Amino acid sequence: MSVTASVVPVSHAVGVEQVPDPQVAERASRRSYTARYKVAILAEYEALDRNGKGALLRREGLYTSLISEWRKQRDKGALEALGKAKGRPPADPVERENARLREKVAKLESELDTSRRVIEVQGKLSALLEQLATGSATHEGPTR
Repeated sequence: MSVTASVVPVSHAVGVEQVPDPQVAERASRRSYTARYKVAILAEYEALDRNGKGALLRREGLYTSLISEWRKQRDKGALEALGKAKGRPPADPVERENARLREKVAKLESELDTSRRVIEVQGKLSALLEQLATGSATHEGPTR
């Protein structure tokens, strides 16, 4: 008895179409924590024993340096320091209104200058037309 074996080629290479997309962000971003979260973690951390503290840090993906920093912030100014917004402070409403009014005044002054120039040109044009009208009347006479 003869056994015929068919050989099926096995490909271990992965085709280009089958490569999964790694979905890696172009730029890493820092984690940010809300003041409420920081206070809750500090309260929970301080209530635990040594093993519990380690478990909490591992569970939340935090470091002891963050806990130390948050304690300093809490001691310095409680929720105000913990929740302080980063970046440029919001503009004072009075200053914002003053800036808006200054821009408006500058625009109106520019329009006023343009209007004065138009009135000046109209006056000169009127004088020129009057001069032409009176000049042509004196030159026009009986031509007989």
